[in-house]
Amino acid sequence: MAILIDDATRIVVQGITGREATTFTKHSLDYGAKVVAGCTPGKGGESIYGVPVYDCVAEAVERHGANTSVISVPAGFVRGAVYEAVDAGVQLVVVVTERVPRHDVVDFIAFANERGARIVGPNSLGILSPPRAKAGMVGGPAADVRKAYTEGPVGIVSRSGGMTTEIANLLTQAGIGQSTCVSIGGDPMVGTTYMDVLPLFQEDPATQAMVIFCEPGGNAEETFSEFYVKGGSTLPVFAFIAGRFVDEMPGMRFGHAAVLVEGERGSTRTKMAAMRAAGIHVVEELHDLVGGLRAVLKT
Repeated sequence: MAILIDDATRIVVQGITGREATTFTKHSLDYGAKVVAGCTPGKGGESIYGVPVYDCVAEAVERHGANTSVISVPAGFVRGAVYEAVDAGVQLVVVVTERVPRHDVVDFIAFANERGARIVGPNSLGILSPPRAKAGMVGGPAADVRKAYTEGPVGIVSRSGGMTTEIANLLTQAGIGQSTCVSIGGDPMVGTTYMDVLPLFQEDPATQAMVIFCEPGGNAEETFSEFYVKGGSTLPVFAFIAGRFVDEMPGMRFGHAAVLVEGERGSTRTKMAAMRAAGIHVVEELHDLVGGLRAVLKT
């Protein structure tokens, strides 16, 4: 089984005629994902790799039963694209666009929550449930995805899109497959957090452990640790925190917009302490995930 996306996922790509979206649409189709439609205003009637393009999302929903949207439009148009998708009845919206204005993110997350829809991102590379479905650009070309990702009992959630694949590949090489891998996005505010994904993995009978990739900045990991304890989760969670050098180097730049460390606030030290106190397995090196997971997996 899987979470968020599976064999029934029918994808509409908003902004499909853009260069980036055209590329990942082909990769998704090659992997076997059901990309049933695209949407670019003014480009209705065209097609991309056999995928029909419409002027609005409502047409994609009505004609093809699209239930998931991948949004790849310029940052200033993301808010309107999310509104359009949710208004059309799409329940899962994956925003791959980066540098979306924060006030727009606050607005469209609130709108989606009111309508019972889920946002993943912005600045997400997407979601992948091997070998069932792929939404977004995560993993790249289909041949690379098949090498790095295999079906199995471990769920992955990462703030870094690239590290989603890096961890999956590490586990695959060790003979440990994945149930679903979620790139939640590296921005300070995202629609789906570690806390949102944990209950989904907890309820998924195919998932026996969860791996989270963490970074300096913000308090997502500390908040997740509190949630993990209060919720009484029995799902083993393993965590790796990148960028520990940032604690010792004030002013150092680190890839993602959410990496803002002020004193101890957002430092890797506080994150590691909070997670370990909560019973989360924090590994010192990425490859330590393999031994830790082997010790808790039932298969």
